[in-house]
Amino acid sequence: MAAADPELTLRGHRTVGVSLPGHGPEEQFHRAYQAPQDLAELATRPSPMAGVTLDDYVEATVDAVRRVSGHGPVILVGGSLGGATITKAADVVPDLIDLLVYDTAFCCTRLRSPNDYLSTPEGKESLAANVVAGIVADPAVIGALRVNWRTNDGEFLRAVKAAFMAEASEGELLAMLNTLLPDESLQVGSADARGHKEAWGRVPRVYIRHTRDRMIPLALQDRMIKDADATTPDNTFKVFSVEASHAPTAETYRQITEILHKLAR
Repeated sequence: MAAADPELTLRGHRTVGVSLPGHGPEEQFHRAYQAPQDLAELATRPSPMAGVTLDDYVEATVDAVRRVSGHGPVILVGGSLGGATITKAADVVPDLIDLLVYDTAFCCTRLRSPNDYLSTPEGKESLAANVVAGIVADPAVIGALRVNWRTNDGEFLRAVKAAFMAEASEGELLAMLNTLLPDESLQVGSADARGHKEAWGRVPRVYIRHTRDRMIPLALQDRMIKDADATTPDNTFKVFSVEASHAPTAETYRQITEILHKLAR
């Protein structure tokens, strides 16, 4: 779901979340997902994410960049898989983007896709597989990956907490899970997300490392930073670190807000 940072708005910055295709809550939320859940319908209901590609994400992002670029400098922030989107958006409109910010996000250069980076030795410690137990539909049937984030299965919730938000309280974890949409594209993780030196490679960039991340392990974050810097040695990452899991708590997110605030001044 598209979201902006209210604290940055309070500090005088204009922020806007980019609405990605298939990610509208009105598209993904339905009564089968409410309690008591209809797991039979969840297993077969077609997904609005079926057929959605990285190119679709990029098109929506580029459209947003073009709309806001006339109103001041553009800082494009991507987290997790969103890194693939901002990289390819910068390939399309490098001259309209003043800064790219990767918040524990995939930045593909030497390897083709996020999935390729997860398959490296640096990615082997990822707990992304902990999500598998929450899948409630055959991806081949619904055309997407559907995870039941609203389950009350204790074993799954413990596994997700370890992967996403290890330092969180139960309330913080559940609040975060309730912001997630159940369906995600099958194609984005394996898409060619490499940035091109002559376009993406010209845009200044920042990486915010999450030192406790178990979805994109710190060693993998560092490899992607190193690969990108080797690709464009004249334009390297400015790097910050926060002691946070993949999904930060409100307390740790304040550190990220402070970084973004200083970058935007």
